[in-house]
Amino acid sequence: MRSKSMKCLPAKLLVAILFGAFFLPVMLSGQQPEATAARTYLIGPRDRLQVQVAELPNLNSEQVVAEDGSITLSVIGTVQAGGLSEDGLAFELRRKLEDEGLRRATVTVKVVEYRSRPVSVLGAVIDPGNHFVPGRTTLMEVLLNAGGLRQDHGQYVFIRRRAAGTGLSDQVRVSLSELLEIGDPDVNLPILAGDHINVPPAREVTVHFLGEVASAGSQTFKSNQRVTLLTALAKAGGLLETASKKIRVIRQSPAGERQEFIVDYRAMLSGSAADPELEDGDLIVVKESFF
Repeated sequence: MRSKSMKCLPAKLLVAILFGAFFLPVMLSGQQPEATAARTYLIGPRDRLQVQVAELPNLNSEQVVAEDGSITLSVIGTVQAGGLSEDGLAFELRRKLEDEGLRRATVTVKVVEYRSRPVSVLGAVIDPGNHFVPGRTTLMEVLLNAGGLRQDHGQYVFIRRRAAGTGLSDQVRVSLSELLEIGDPDVNLPILAGDHINVPPAREVTVHFLGEVASAGSQTFKSNQRVTLLTALAKAGGLLETASKKIRVIRQSPAGERQEFIVDYRAMLSGSAADPELEDGDLIVVKESFF
């Protein structure tokens, strides 16, 4: 499971960690990640396969794996495909064809639809549930296959993947803004059979104002909005003439610790200081100026 420290990492760094955890051993071996993922995938019931025999084109066909894990080809009859990889099944078909008298059999097997291990898509999408994906697909394609996003979607999509052979799982967070608005190809991750994708709906973010603002009290935003200090101050009616230009932001950390920082309002307006992003529960304190 991921550590608490991973939750604080930026989305792109988490993406890099996910790629390293699942794909680095593959890349070190000199193989392409997608091709290796397909070869190590174990075929199961309802998977749709493409079988090709170079020497006997009449055997070229698409096969749907039966509930007992078998497929049936003319000449060799029923063959157990369940639990085998693409390469493993190709080897078994080649062996049986050569046992039947074919001098040499060149067999290829490709999973064209992973129906035994669908991708689970949950949350703020039009059509949540299990979705069958082709052998090679991306996060964007899966979201479109689920009907697209609902209007109440949040800022992020979470992908959980179980590592083959270890049983360990990890989760990566992808910014929907980077994926959909910016179109950053680095966050359009490849999606594999069995992945779990969650698009949490937007939640309310409430910030509180105390002191010299036009509308002291609470202001509520949606979490799919970028809530910064300037936008929050604008919604609160702005600073009063008597307000100090040093604004204090007080925040409660997830561990319950009090955090606070001072923002220079003039520097923020001029662009020489950052306009900080606010979090749910932040308290903005604007004292009266005595100058």
